[in-house]
Amino acid sequence: MVIVKNNFSKETYIAWYESMLLIRRFEEKVAQLYGQQKIKGFCHLYNGQEAVIAGTMSAIRKDEDSLITAYRDHGHALACGVSANEVMAEMYGKITGCSKGKGGSMHMFSKEHRFFGGHGIVGGQIPLGAGIAFAEKYNGTDCVCVCYMGDGAVRQGALHETFNMAMLWKLPVIFICENNGYAMGTSVERTTNVLDIYKLGLAYDMPSAAVDGMQCETVHNAIAEAVNRARKGDGPTFLEIRTYRYRGHSMSDPAKYRSKEEVEEYKERDPLEITKQRILDFKYITNAELEEMELKIANIVAESVTFAENSPYPGAEELYTDVYAEPNYPFAE
Repeated sequence: MVIVKNNFSKETYIAWYESMLLIRRFEEKVAQLYGQQKIKGFCHLYNGQEAVIAGTMSAIRKDEDSLITAYRDHGHALACGVSANEVMAEMYGKITGCSKGKGGSMHMFSKEHRFFGGHGIVGGQIPLGAGIAFAEKYNGTDCVCVCYMGDGAVRQGALHETFNMAMLWKLPVIFICENNGYAMGTSVERTTNVLDIYKLGLAYDMPSAAVDGMQCETVHNAIAEAVNRARKGDGPTFLEIRTYRYRGHSMSDPAKYRSKEEVEEYKERDPLEITKQRILDFKYITNAELEEMELKIANIVAESVTFAENSPYPGAEELYTDVYAEPNYPFAE
């Protein structure tokens, strides 16, 4: 599929590629470390879905707008600006991790970068995303919240309750279903007769659309339109961004429910390779410069492993911290 260049700059294309490359190489290293039992517990990789978060970040105000997602969250944390060191240390359960080693793979957080998780309960982040957006509206900002979910989470009743309130109150939230075709090992076709998930939003008169999630350009355009609507006070948008994961649902999933032909077909649409080829076609940078970027990313990932392995575990006293937040509203007393 050929995409017209549109109005995207050289800097945008390079930022997309570098972000996706970091996520891909980081996840590949995580898979290796998991196999070595250096990383334990549940672990869900983002390989193949990188264009969704890369295209989002170029369309929002980084460090002002908020993001919240489910447990396939390493890529989101990295794209938001959480360092590879902090994310890897969290994978190892170390005190230097972004959640002080208490969250692990599924519960990445960074108040500094406006990244609110990483949630292990399926669909649990959906009403929370609306709540963050409500706070922005209540405080009179024009910031938005981008709330991600998987195609399995749209079966939760909380989604419908949230959609209703978000539209009623015209909340500045963008709901994104990262539809990779499978809820764990169950295909979308086996869970619903409404295969176009975006149509769920239409029941609430919510602007909704399907988006090609294998290209940064299409993701950016859809998010930018939704962000503009939210900032103007026109309320939420629901986007079904159609993407694909190259690995199983989690590291314990051999993904035998998919054919090799299906996986290979999607790998031909690899967002990383598509963006790389466009950078070369537009003559933005050379192959040699791309190789330098690859080396730079490899060094960042390698350093993150060293950092994580040399970091200490949380002390026993950490059991009693970060349980409750200190109230800071005017009538707290």
